[in-house]
Amino acid sequence: MIVLVIIIACTIIVYTRRFKTICIFETEGQGQSLNNENMFCDLETGVCGVNGEDELEVIDLTRSNRKITLYYVTDPICSHCWALEPVLNRFIKQYASYFKLQIVMGGLLPGWHGFADKSNGIQKPSDVAQHWQEVGQHSRMPIDGTLWHDHPILSSYPPSRVFKVIQEKHEGKENEFLRRAREAVFVFNRNIGEDEVLIDLVHQMGLDGEKIVAESGLESAQNRLEQDFELSSSLGVRGFPTVIMVNEENKGVKIVGARQLQTYVEGLKQILPERVNPDDVPNLLEWLDEGHPLFSKEIEMMYDLAQNEVLAFVQSELPQDSYRIHHILGEMYIESVKKERE
Repeated sequence: MIVLVIIIACTIIVYTRRFKTICIFETEGQGQSLNNENMFCDLETGVCGVNGEDELEVIDLTRSNRKITLYYVTDPICSHCWALEPVLNRFIKQYASYFKLQIVMGGLLPGWHGFADKSNGIQKPSDVAQHWQEVGQHSRMPIDGTLWHDHPILSSYPPSRVFKVIQEKHEGKENEFLRRAREAVFVFNRNIGEDEVLIDLVHQMGLDGEKIVAESGLESAQNRLEQDFELSSSLGVRGFPTVIMVNEENKGVKIVGARQLQTYVEGLKQILPERVNPDDVPNLLEWLDEGHPLFSKEIEMMYDLAQNEVLAFVQSELPQDSYRIHHILGEMYIESVKKERE
């Protein structure tokens, strides 16, 4: 469902048959992360957290200077955010010229103290494993999840604070860190709540892992994280992933959960006065050279392929000595040989 947002100072909520018009206003408790019940992820709605939120043409390639801000509210250990990667990557590749992307940390798991979600069968970390594995099977973005049994993540705040430090000190590198963190925890079963894992991930980016992780433990880093919580709260976010696109008139759309590509495209069209024309998707070699593994589901989504067409496509598009094929958790992925040498 696409939600139309008008950001003004008011308290009236108007419902229409298709859209919900809401107002963003200051409320008590801003700056707080979502509660511990957010660990449950609903396969039907594609939401991690509290649910209940309710296409040959003549074109003009001259685009206006009017810009959209796209807020992506997420968390490093949000399984449905990982499931959304194929769709969101294509949307960003084709439509990023229309918006400025701002990733906002939402605070999925402050800690396990006092946690109890009996209705969803989650009372302890090991209960999360089954939910993660179900999301992985449903989305075909591989998720191991067994760390919840023997080496559980105690909080999602440590990787979130590292993200905020990189965002401030090395602007433009924070998205790379978030991707690496998600690959580490979901696919390779590494505990990204631990300093040594975070240091290694930052080192892989060519940055000073010890320095950045140490800084992430300071009060200033927590303050920056809490600013994200405040922004998330002011935007009315109750679950992850949430995408909010806002234009210069402070009107926009809110899309909750992992949705189809067309949902995000239609949302963008709702708030732009001009015709929206997608850019070309990148060629596979260009995309692979960005440096992270590409999973079969991502390639399928980016190039409109069936699963059984991916291998032949890869072989036809890439020089034979430029990549390696791997398999994990029943899924194929490709990795640049250049990365293996680093």
